[in-house]
Amino acid sequence: MVMKVDPSKKWTGPVRPYDIIKEGVIAVVVVGLLAGGLSLFFSSPDEKAVTLKSWSNTNAPDFVQTATGELAGTTTSAGYGAPYNHAAKGPTLGPLKLQDWAGVRIPVDPANSFVVEPLLMMNDSTASAAAQTWKAASADQQGKWATSYADALGKKPDATSLPDSKNEFGPVPTMVSSLLVMAQSGALDGALTTSDTPLPTDFTKPLLFLADSEGYFGDLAAKQHLGGDQWGVMNETGSWPGQSWLWLFSLWYQVEPFKSSGNADTLVMTLMGFLTLCLALFPIFPFIRKLPYRIPIHRLIWKKWYARKL
Repeated sequence: MVMKVDPSKKWTGPVRPYDIIKEGVIAVVVVGLLAGGLSLFFSSPDEKAVTLKSWSNTNAPDFVQTATGELAGTTTSAGYGAPYNHAAKGPTLGPLKLQDWAGVRIPVDPANSFVVEPLLMMNDSTASAAAQTWKAASADQQGKWATSYADALGKKPDATSLPDSKNEFGPVPTMVSSLLVMAQSGALDGALTTSDTPLPTDFTKPLLFLADSEGYFGDLAAKQHLGGDQWGVMNETGSWPGQSWLWLFSLWYQVEPFKSSGNADTLVMTLMGFLTLCLALFPIFPFIRKLPYRIPIHRLIWKKWYARKL
């Protein structure tokens, strides 16, 4: 017959010596060696940061086309909507307009934020004069200049600048060429990260500018298996193991109806919020909280203890 032990009474059963210091040292050493050894083979790679400097030096034509697109208002950032601008309505959850209700909290006007303002900070009279000419023009004229130059660059995808004998591009060629020089020197990275704060800690603008790239940023992500259709949210880079605990978020983006929905982010986050709430409330559900008693796995683990006859 198995008897319950009264924890308030002094133990009178058998004892054996136990050196907790020795056991602790062994545990620390073994775990340390194991962690150190495994990190040599499975740790995250030390990839160099992707910057506007690396982009402009690696693929200058793509940088020029993207910068022109920022001026023309045709990039993703230009039409993103909240929290950056009012260019588009955000996704909804039934009658709930979550993104719109949050509002524009990080104002970003790509043409001014990524091109005009940095050029005015640049110590170059030609670039500053071109930026001032742009600012003095009407919105309609600005659009004509930028769109014409974007169309011309599209016909010559390897070009970083084009002649303007008919003056149909206005100051755009000078602005874009000057911005390219600024980016290649690394000054544009500094200008965008410190545009709203004296400390270079806000990477919102450089990341938005990079994400607008047509042929550089996306290609890097695809090569490292980080694309949205490659379950990228759970990878580090390449075949390295990454945040596997995020696989459940990434899973929903690979299946319908989330896969083809333009409202996928809101739907996935809502679903994951519901599932997380259910997990947090498990101890409250009567049937769930009694599972350890119905499935006594702890007795299997401590079977020697429970097998003793006291």
